[in-house]
Amino acid sequence: MIVLVANYYTQEGKDDEVAEVLKKMVAYCNSDQEPGCLVYIVNRSIEDPRRFLLYEQYTDEEAVNAHRATDMFQEHVLGTVVPMLETREPHFYEVVEP
Repeated sequence: MIVLVANYYTQEGKDDEVAEVLKKMVAYCNSDQEPGCLVYIVNRSIEDPRRFLLYEQYTDEEAVNAHRATDMFQEHVLGTVVPMLETREPHFYEVVEP
């Protein structure tokens, strides 16, 4: 299992727009349309509404690549959200299992 944790920090005044677009990604990624995505959660900071934390789990690296190739990711994340960010920091992890 592959875990992706991404930290997003929006440009001033763009946080609500980013939140609306990410809601669409949550609905899509947690549906049957993306079977390799096990969990897609978007969190928004209480202290700073411009700060977002995305937590995603995928079955394997192939599923991560498939996610990035979807029209939804290309249009909504790369095409819409990324241009409204000041910073974007993705980090990949493996689940430690007993």
